[in-house]
Amino acid sequence: MSKWTECSIHTTEQAIEPVSYILHQAGASGVVIEDSADLTRLWDEAEDEMYKLSAEDYPEEGAIVKAYFPANEYVGETIKKIKAALKDLPLYGIEPGSVDVVLADVYEEDWENSWKQYYKPVRMSETLTVAPSWEVYVPESPLEKVIELDPGMAFGTGTHPTTMLCIQALERELNGGETVLDVGTGSGILAIAAAKLGAAEVKAFDLDDIAVRSALENVEYNKCTSVVQVTKNDLLADSSVQADLIVANILADIIIRLMDGAYSQLKAGGVFITSGIIESKRNQVEQALLDTGFENLEVHTMEDWVLFKAVKPE
Repeated sequence: MSKWTECSIHTTEQAIEPVSYILHQAGASGVVIEDSADLTRLWDEAEDEMYKLSAEDYPEEGAIVKAYFPANEYVGETIKKIKAALKDLPLYGIEPGSVDVVLADVYEEDWENSWKQYYKPVRMSETLTVAPSWEVYVPESPLEKVIELDPGMAFGTGTHPTTMLCIQALERELNGGETVLDVGTGSGILAIAAAKLGAAEVKAFDLDDIAVRSALENVEYNKCTSVVQVTKNDLLADSSVQADLIVANILADIIIRLMDGAYSQLKAGGVFITSGIIESKRNQVEQALLDTGFENLEVHTMEDWVLFKAVKPE
């Protein structure tokens, strides 16, 4: 039985996504988010799916983000790098809270089972629901589409506000037959969503090997391999595809680095959807979009998170 080191970080609601990103960059094989806000959050059309949540499983305030690393001779150095990255978060305008780091030994069988108590079906948009692969979920209507994910293969359950914002934006913008680029695909959830919403071709990119493997597995599980191609790539480097829509759910500073490439690889009239942006970075990202040449900016928010939809002029 394999042994893992569980790294638990107590942080703020605002810092959940950045902390998860740090753990992902450190090579985490999985992330669990225990967000105290889930106990009181209004989950549109999904209240009946969330009734099993118990306050005993959540911190009194903020959130605990858990990641898992192989318990080998390198894990100590990995934890040091994580702690150093956490200390740098205030430099980016992120208030991470105490970021207390607690380590524990976990055996693979226990870890795999512990995921399941936190993961229930969640309606993400009018037609898309994310559900765990081990549960039998019956769509409520013929129009409802289900994305089945195993969080053991991904970086969380896919129900973070930024993911929900992106899926809702994809649902508004896709009419069928489009070419879509998903930059920083992670678990592949947005690429799968685009395919289920009618995109003809989806190219999903991520620089991390674990993300690429995870996305490939999830794409195959959701029977989207004929539409979605997953490739290891640094943002849009070496890509020449002309897309109708580009979606990127990543950190604000990386989004700004991506903008010139996104602009050049969108067709005239193409749409750029981007989130992962905390409120304190909103103005910076908005100005960068305008400076790059994007027009018709729309802003959508959920909790402390921001999504921009921008259009490349005709």
